[in-house]
Amino acid sequence: MNFAPTDDQVLIREAARGWLSQHVPMAAVRRDMASDTGFDAGLWRVAAAEMGWAGLIVPEEQGGSGLGFVELAILMEEMGRALYPSPFEATVVLAANALLALGTDRYLERIAAGELTATLAGPNAQGQVEYTRDGEDYILSGTLRHVPDGARADLILVAATSGDGVVSLFGVEGDAAGLVRRALPTMDQTRRLGELQFDDLRLSADACLGEASAALALALDRAAAMLAAWAVGAAERCLEMTVDYTKGRVQFGRPVASFQAVKHQAADMLVAVETSRSAAFWAACVADETGHNGDRQALSRAASAAKAWCGRAYFECAAMAIQLHGGVGFTWEYDVHLYFKNARALEQALGDPAYHRERVARLIGLDDLAEAAQ
Repeated sequence: MNFAPTDDQVLIREAARGWLSQHVPMAAVRRDMASDTGFDAGLWRVAAAEMGWAGLIVPEEQGGSGLGFVELAILMEEMGRALYPSPFEATVVLAANALLALGTDRYLERIAAGELTATLAGPNAQGQVEYTRDGEDYILSGTLRHVPDGARADLILVAATSGDGVVSLFGVEGDAAGLVRRALPTMDQTRRLGELQFDDLRLSADACLGEASAALALALDRAAAMLAAWAVGAAERCLEMTVDYTKGRVQFGRPVASFQAVKHQAADMLVAVETSRSAAFWAACVADETGHNGDRQALSRAASAAKAWCGRAYFECAAMAIQLHGGVGFTWEYDVHLYFKNARALEQALGDPAYHRERVARLIGLDDLAEAAQ
């Protein structure tokens, strides 16, 4: 495992940072998050197809780049810095990732071409959907809440459970009869969540992509590692904004940044960013090395450790940025409050830090030691 980026990975980072700084300034983020769709569809088509971001982890045979999760983590880190509102997380980090984990090439070519936005609904949402058979057809019933991009995605990959507990993955078109979608209000307007209600939705046999318990567990671990990478980039941007502000803010004839207490807090933020980067890219490296036949527990440990550490570090950096900006930190005119809201939302996505810390403890056997001690 090598933590030094390759030349190609450096180019990916530089290209992403340059494109995002040019096309996604904070003025564009504010405009898009206030719109009905929550993102700029034209800009997304450029990012997805021309920049090749939608097909980053899609195999070359399906029109993608065939790259891995380290490269995806680099891209997520840069998107986190820019707070880029787009269908990328739902379409690539969740849906394409789940299809790859399942071992199917369905939908991947259209995703890589930027023709299809998608999301994953089920294990990463509140509620449950059950399915039954009616001849060759499947009938889906139930409700799922807090589905990323649930109200706007073209395709929904639904994890539904049979009466005997078998979890299968179904491809459902966003405009399917029997599906009712509703956008949910969110504190963080850059991340859109939806509620999906399945009212005896009928699907043909080919809509079932297969039994998916193991694949979904793998996909969600990978996705947690990618959210950790987003948190790294966003936390680093909080630090940069804070340093810039405190250098320009003068009190008692001196820049606020020269005060020892402010230096200590900025140093704490830097430590949080750098330790988070190590955790996130460790998890991304393990994700690249782990498949169905690899050490799944190693990925679960790395992904949960990274998600718990990076999510919390991002929130603490955003909160510290608010404090060091003083009274203006939470005003609408300053951007730092947008990161604060995003940090809180991201911290809860795919399990909060307490859940992931407990999971790591269980995976390394600390719960057995606790029981033995009792």
